[in-house]
Amino acid sequence: MKRAVGALIGLAGGTFLYGTAEGLPVGLLLPMAADLDISPSRVGMLVTVYGAVVMIASVPLTVLARRIPRRRLLSGLLAGFVVSNAATVFATSFAQAAAARVATGLTHALFWAVVVPAAAELFRPGLRGRVVAVVFAGGNVALLAGVPAGTWLGEKAGWQASFLAVAGLGAVVLVVVATLLPSTRPGEGHATYGATPDARRFWLLVVIAILTTAGAIAAYTYVALFVTEVTGFAAASVGAILLARGIASVLAMLAIGAFVDRNPWLALISTVMLQTVTLLVLSMFGRQPVVAVGMIALSGMAFAAFTAALGGLVLQVAPGRSDVAAATLSAAVNVGIALGAVAGGLAVSGFGVASTVVIGAALGGIALLLACGQPAGRGREQLALRTR
Repeated sequence: MKRAVGALIGLAGGTFLYGTAEGLPVGLLLPMAADLDISPSRVGMLVTVYGAVVMIASVPLTVLARRIPRRRLLSGLLAGFVVSNAATVFATSFAQAAAARVATGLTHALFWAVVVPAAAELFRPGLRGRVVAVVFAGGNVALLAGVPAGTWLGEKAGWQASFLAVAGLGAVVLVVVATLLPSTRPGEGHATYGATPDARRFWLLVVIAILTTAGAIAAYTYVALFVTEVTGFAAASVGAILLARGIASVLAMLAIGAFVDRNPWLALISTVMLQTVTLLVLSMFGRQPVVAVGMIALSGMAFAAFTAALGGLVLQVAPGRSDVAAATLSAAVNVGIALGAVAGGLAVSGFGVASTVVIGAALGGIALLLACGQPAGRGREQLALRTR
């Protein structure tokens, strides 16, 4: 059991590092732009390129790597993470930095597809929801602490120091995973395939993932503008508000696991409903400071819990191999991120920042209607039969 817990911590450390590495250019926008002699908008493109690579490469890479044992595969991916982030340190041009980011993005695309079933197989099937929640919590901690810490380090010691630190921590996680993760052959393990395969429900899950993510991102991308222009907070308050949202997200991720284990589809419906309601309340009462802060925190909590529910459900309804299904969902989430950012930008330009939360609520409402069209208990009963 201690070995399994250690391996789980290592895998969660991996999601933390990938989340931190993905967001670092946002926090280091100005120093990277000055040092590489490019505009801040071009540095921002490093984030866009990274996301595009993950979106496009997730499924093809997972199919190509499906015969590689998970310990060897995850160890290789973490080694690639270390090398590519170390290479970023030595970048002297946008092209070199972009190439290093593409390399990191390729390992990210495959890591997030494989890490879900790899973590689930460390424990008995009845704990899948809780295990997936712990792994996904790493990504939320990255947003809460990893990116701010990397930004602080970059401001004090230069942006290269941040990427070097990430690469160093990656080496530690690599040793933990390579040492503690069990060696299993491809196709072995109770999480290799969906517990109750259901192609129709899986593709519905993909659509719900796109819509819910797009709604969350449409509102979240412009939350700083919302709280300053609509609610009336000072710009200096934005950091504290985002911190509250981040703490709520991490707590939700850790709390949702048991609910996902009991009834994953109902957990999904509940999280989508919570996000929709909070954004709707924010759109109506966003001028009230207490309401605004509360709803922003709750919306972060809802979206974090939603991603954990997705991770639990993919292990249940995957119509084939769970890693390919997880890769498909990962790509869907990235599609939702891109669509949400575009929708939010168009809304701000055409109707003002208050409209972003209305769009977020509307997209969440559509996803909720689709989710409610499925009986929440059917999957639970089938899963119980398969895992007794």
